[in-house]
Amino acid sequence: MTLVLILIAVIVFIVLATSKYKLHPFLTLILAAFIAAFAYGLPSSSIAKTITSGFGGILGYIGLVIVLGTIIGTILEKSGAAITMADVVIKLLGKRFPTLTMSIIGYLVSIPVFCDSGFVILNSLKQSMANRMRVSSVSMSVALATGLYATHTFVPPTPGPIAAAGNLGLESNLGLVIGVGLLVSAVAAIAGMLWANRFAKVAPDGEGAEALSAENEDYEALKQSYGVLPSPVKAFSPIFIPILLICFGSIANFPSAPLGKDGLYQTLVFLGQPVNALLIGLFLSLPLLKGTNKVTEFSERISEGLVSAAPILLITGAGGAFGAVLKATPIGDYLGSTLSALGVGIFMPFLVSAALKSAQGSSTVALVTTSALVAPLLGQIGLDSEMGRVLTVMAIGAGAMTVSHANDSFFWVVAQFSRMSVNQAYKAQTMATLIQGVSAMFVVYLLSLVLL
Repeated sequence: MTLVLILIAVIVFIVLATSKYKLHPFLTLILAAFIAAFAYGLPSSSIAKTITSGFGGILGYIGLVIVLGTIIGTILEKSGAAITMADVVIKLLGKRFPTLTMSIIGYLVSIPVFCDSGFVILNSLKQSMANRMRVSSVSMSVALATGLYATHTFVPPTPGPIAAAGNLGLESNLGLVIGVGLLVSAVAAIAGMLWANRFAKVAPDGEGAEALSAENEDYEALKQSYGVLPSPVKAFSPIFIPILLICFGSIANFPSAPLGKDGLYQTLVFLGQPVNALLIGLFLSLPLLKGTNKVTEFSERISEGLVSAAPILLITGAGGAFGAVLKATPIGDYLGSTLSALGVGIFMPFLVSAALKSAQGSSTVALVTTSALVAPLLGQIGLDSEMGRVLTVMAIGAGAMTVSHANDSFFWVVAQFSRMSVNQAYKAQTMATLIQGVSAMFVVYLLSLVLL
């Protein structure tokens, strides 16, 4: 029982430090690792080595993937590729199903672009469509936000799911994580869109709401500000070709060896390794650069991407350090046997992640911390297979979207840009993320019944 009380105390420390005292998650997780190490009685001579090896171990492979994915996302964002993606979806679906269109746009754009940035970029498109199709901007905002949120928490190369997959030993099989993540996130996006439809006739009631109808031309002005937009092929290829390569690499590596063991197999396995696939994606993003001095512009985009990636790298590494300490303690065996007796199984990582997300606000922190926390327990709760680990990532992702409220920066982006009052944003956006998380977890549970 003492082992559990120590773990609870460490989790409470993480929650209070990040939510109440606003301590940076990186320092919080490092301190939590030291606190747990001393509290569990690890030899003092090995504590620093355990923490540094855990920090470096997770970043040794996943770090490059996060950096490359972030740089690609920065280039797509700055070049107007996200606008091109949105235009393609509108042309394909037309204007008959406005909330579905917005949800799909968000779903696609948030694979390479952070959901906060994606909402800001697409806000004027959303408002323009709402005005033209005479649909409430509240409904359209929730549809866009939940579409963005779905792939943000489930689909690599978004950093949170990548870090969780790395902590659970799936860094060489991200294709399977992507495939299952696309399915689970699609259900979450649909659930969010259906909730958004409830607000089809509800007007925003926040400050500046009356001025929204005057913003009809903003989207065209935004498009003009990017100059000549990239073609659909140029816009989609830097992110979808790497995803396809990673998926093909995973298929080639199936135990049944469907592609044999010769030249094609060797080629796909090489190209399907996430670092190699994303490096190809980075080269495919080069035609998106617009300046006369493309080398200088490319260097600037790399610098911007590195600045964006740095906090995520540090949090991910700190999560790896925390996880390494927990693996070195007896808490894994104890909790595993206890939870197995309770039959909680796949719901345990969901509940831990949901509690962390709701308490401190960051989906990435919830994904990193929970995956580090549950990694030592997988064997004891029957999730130590390849698919068990993938579904654990999905369960953690479902928890990491439950719920987005006032301590989450994305909540404020959605509320402020949509001119919703805080009360209205809780009813529309916060409830939507709760429904998304629960719906996604239900799908994960059904998959566990079939696949495990």
